[in-house]
Amino acid sequence: MSDSEVHDAGFDDWLAAAEEGTAYYLECANGHGSLPPRRVCPDCGSTDLAEVDLPETGEIQTFTVTHVPTPAFEEDAPYATAVVDFGSVRLTGQVVGIDPDDVETGLSVELEITVSETTGERVIGLRPA
Repeated sequence: MSDSEVHDAGFDDWLAAAEEGTAYYLECANGHGSLPPRRVCPDCGSTDLAEVDLPETGEIQTFTVTHVPTPAFEEDAPYATAVVDFGSVRLTGQVVGIDPDDVETGLSVELEITVSETTGERVIGLRPA
C-alpha cells in the first residue's frame, strides 16, 4: 500500500486474514453474525463480539452478470457478482474461475481474495468449490 492510499483498518485487516486463509466473521452472544468492521451487533446492539471462522464454502443465493461496467471495473467485464450464504453471514463478491454465463444459483463457492484487472486493488472473489 502506498503512502497516498487510505487504510481501512477493519476491512483491510479482514481482507488480509482472508488472503491468509483465516477469514472470519463476528458473532454476538445471541448468535447474530456480521462482518467487520463492527463494534456493535447490527441485530441486537450487543458490544460483546467474538471472531468466528468463516465456513470454507458458501452457496450462491443470487447473482448478476455485468457486461457494461463502471470505469472502475472496465477491464474485468464481463463478470458475475454474487451474494453468497456462508451460514451466519452473507458475502458479496466477484465470481472468478468460471465463465460468467455458467454461474447459477445454488453453486457452491469458496472465498478467494483476487485483484481487479482494472484497478489492481484487492477484491472479494468467489471461486467454485
